[in-house]
Amino acid sequence: MSIAEQLQYSTVRIESSTANGGISTGTGYFFTLKENPTNGYRVPVIVTNKHVIDGAIHGKFTFTLMDEENNPLDTEHVVLNTQDILTSSNTFQDLIRRHPDPSVDLCIIFLQPFLDFSLMQGNPIFFIPLDKSLIPSDEQLKELSPLEDIIMVGYPNGIWDTRNNKPIFRKGVAATHPYLDYDGKKEFMIDAACFPGSSGSPVFLLNENGYRDKNGNITIGITRIYLLGTLYAGPQHTVQGELVIATIPTSQAPLPISRIPNNLGLIIKSSRITELEDLI
Repeated sequence: MSIAEQLQYSTVRIESSTANGGISTGTGYFFTLKENPTNGYRVPVIVTNKHVIDGAIHGKFTFTLMDEENNPLDTEHVVLNTQDILTSSNTFQDLIRRHPDPSVDLCIIFLQPFLDFSLMQGNPIFFIPLDKSLIPSDEQLKELSPLEDIIMVGYPNGIWDTRNNKPIFRKGVAATHPYLDYDGKKEFMIDAACFPGSSGSPVFLLNENGYRDKNGNITIGITRIYLLGTLYAGPQHTVQGELVIATIPTSQAPLPISRIPNNLGLIIKSSRITELEDLI
């Protein structure tokens, strides 16, 4: 597979249910933490935002199945609900570890219980996890331009290719330099269409056939890919909508306020993912 094709298998759609019956969707991506090359130890997790799973009592995940030769079966999926894979004494929240800093909207969901349950049912899951080798160093970030092309992979408004269980790719540019800490936080901003459901989407810099550095030097035939971070928010402006009062003319009702996204997204830098290892 090309790198772009592999990225199709790096994300998962998250559907969360709350106690009052509310349902929300978000994006998560597969990641490997605590990896030890000498003994093969690793912890597979799903990285997403805290607000995607806050208050959720159940979670539903759709995974692609794998054939006997370890190839993906694109049109064959398994839908796993947390209430099915957990014991009566455990809850969905027991699978989650949140970043200790309340201002960092990042968390992990342990993936192994899903993999084990599905395998016991005779349904091995295919996925391609990201890992720390994709996180750029400060030196690599310094070499970037403040206007790099970026791609975002996820499920805007909960939309995805239901037949093939594939995410939606969005393309944009960096709106602030990925090396600099936007507004003093380990974040930067992108210019791309960011909608509800995209929360938790991984944001990449991907140059498949070469690239130009900030000094104008051109590298040909070499692929460059960095995991730059995780989408979690975006600035919006409001507009007052027109409201017609049709019953009692003397009564006053509050004017509705509509939120209009301005196609900017705030990205938590990928270096913060490594801070979640201490929670394992």
